[in-house]
Amino acid sequence: MTDASVASGRRGSLFARKPWLAAILLLIPPMAWLVLAYLGSLVALFVSAFWSRDSFTGHVVHVYSGDNFHQLVTDSLFRTVTLRTLGIALAVTVIDAVIAVPLALFMAKVASPRVRLALVVAVTTPLWASYLVKAYAWRGLIAPNGPMDWLTGGHALGYGLPAVIVTLAYLWLPYMVIPVFAAFDRVPDSLFEASTDLGAGGWTTIRRVAAPLVFPGIAAGSIFTFSLSLGDYITVQIVGGKTQMLGNVIYGQLVTANNQPLAAALSVVPLVLIVLYLIALRRTGALDEL
Repeated sequence: MTDASVASGRRGSLFARKPWLAAILLLIPPMAWLVLAYLGSLVALFVSAFWSRDSFTGHVVHVYSGDNFHQLVTDSLFRTVTLRTLGIALAVTVIDAVIAVPLALFMAKVASPRVRLALVVAVTTPLWASYLVKAYAWRGLIAPNGPMDWLTGGHALGYGLPAVIVTLAYLWLPYMVIPVFAAFDRVPDSLFEASTDLGAGGWTTIRRVAAPLVFPGIAAGSIFTFSLSLGDYITVQIVGGKTQMLGNVIYGQLVTANNQPLAAALSVVPLVLIVLYLIALRRTGALDEL
């Protein structure tokens, strides 16, 4: 027996006696990446939000103050853009949920296997296309004298806030459909049959039997649609016209105004909104079932 095989056997017996040691060794690389790359960058972002910019030289001054956050609270422009961005994210989430629930129910419980496969392919195929291609495709659809303008008799959306909401709802729809479909697929057919045998109608069965079981899937999808919409700044540049979201203001402060500390302070706002959204979902108990 070679020395290598002896050492390997000793390691195997060590892990057999202490399985927690193997778990720790497996978790070290992803946890190190999480702490250094993700949490570390968030800490650096938060720290830099308390810095300031020299108005004459444009250089960042490493002197801590709360002026940036005070400006966020007192400046009406930032409040307006924050409320608009929050409203867009909530509207996109609601629209996607309204579309995804009946579609996912049909896919999971009504459609034949062949139709179900076709619908799954139809839902997931857009994920393979470029984000910019899809956004610019919608720009072409809603353009003046474009296809939608022709189909609606001159009542196309045009570029603006409604176009941003519709385009984002299209872009993030698969992220809502997939978890809701998985949630419906896990609901046993026997529950629907038992509800029907007890005299409940279709709507009552969906509302009182299926909805509580599917709600965690809706919550999971809403996390994607809400957070992705909250941080988007490209779609609004393509189809939004003069509409601005938080991402555009952050980009403008970072690139145009060269004010990194204020951009960092603005970046804290969507992080706080996402945390508050997660807390609200947790209070409903939806996250406990994921």
